[in-house]
Amino acid sequence: MVKCQVIMDAMEKIAPHNLAEKWDNPGLLLGNPAQKVNKLMVCLDVNEKVINQAVSEHCDMIISHHPFIFQPIKKIRTDHAQGKMIQTLLHYNIAVFAAHTNLDSAHGGVNDILCTLWGITNTAPLDISYKEELVKLCVFVPRDYADQVRMAIGDAGAGATGNYSHCSFESDGIGHFLPLDDSTPFIGKIGEISSVNEIKLETIFPAKLQGPIIKAMLKNHPYEEPAYEIFPLNITGDNNGLGRIGELAEPMELEEFSLMIKNTLPATSIRLVKSNDKTIKKVALCSGAGSEFIGRAKILGADIYITGDVKYHEAQKAQELNINLIDAGHFGTEFPVVKTLNDKLATLANEKKWNIDIIYDNCSIDPFITI
Repeated sequence: MVKCQVIMDAMEKIAPHNLAEKWDNPGLLLGNPAQKVNKLMVCLDVNEKVINQAVSEHCDMIISHHPFIFQPIKKIRTDHAQGKMIQTLLHYNIAVFAAHTNLDSAHGGVNDILCTLWGITNTAPLDISYKEELVKLCVFVPRDYADQVRMAIGDAGAGATGNYSHCSFESDGIGHFLPLDDSTPFIGKIGEISSVNEIKLETIFPAKLQGPIIKAMLKNHPYEEPAYEIFPLNITGDNNGLGRIGELAEPMELEEFSLMIKNTLPATSIRLVKSNDKTIKKVALCSGAGSEFIGRAKILGADIYITGDVKYHEAQKAQELNINLIDAGHFGTEFPVVKTLNDKLATLANEKKWNIDIIYDNCSIDPFITI
């Protein structure tokens, strides 16, 4: 059993809130961060069938991709569908959390899952909407306490890059200071100049982590008034955004590639706009509804663009731009995230010893069928 807030904190690392589009509404939509969670359910949409499954499975929390509450609610009528669902969720004390466009843009999120599914590598965001601001921390520490401070700030997220963590640099020096009358010096005496062998510990981290990292540094530093500096850097960290563009290991014929897409998705059919007969090597994609990026995919040199919810005139635009286009459906391109997120949370729960059960919905299907 854990508090809802613990799971929310885990989701913040998986799909940071700041990656969400401005119009979106992710986060805790119903419930209390302090409520206890014994069983968690992951789904694409919160609807009547999903809620009924959550109730029958005795779930305390639902994590969905699509926000259950998207537009402001002016009235809650229990004779209307949404009002009735809200009533049921509140009655059974089921919290509802959503990770939407932030999960689309996040590393390892919806679009990266599709890339893995289809063997697309060397990927980059199709539309960069967030550039991570980096800062550098320099802190002066007595040598005997350097490892303690280094580990503390590393545990808080400093020095993480790619597949490495706790990255830092140190240089030796001598610190000088004069404790005044009201001080409580850890080293030295009031009224006497002290000289101490210290190291200058340097590390880089995202600016958004500055608060917890400085807190960890101050907590583990032996000095009453640690000397430290923070510098903004003229470089950026991870670039995040909607969609992905990358390459296949080997070129594929259009028909072969299209069948591969269909056979790897929970889709009864896909729609192909065949604008040319080029073999497929460079692939652009955007889960859900991403027709606005057809032109962007063309500019970046994609041989084909895959998304969902393509309209008639958008298909015509692809033909005019001479780029092949696949409409693999909104449901088809997004449902794969449900199982992956379920597995990721289950692994985390095991590592952190949350002692909770995690399931995913087994009742959702694409609302469209092929006749």
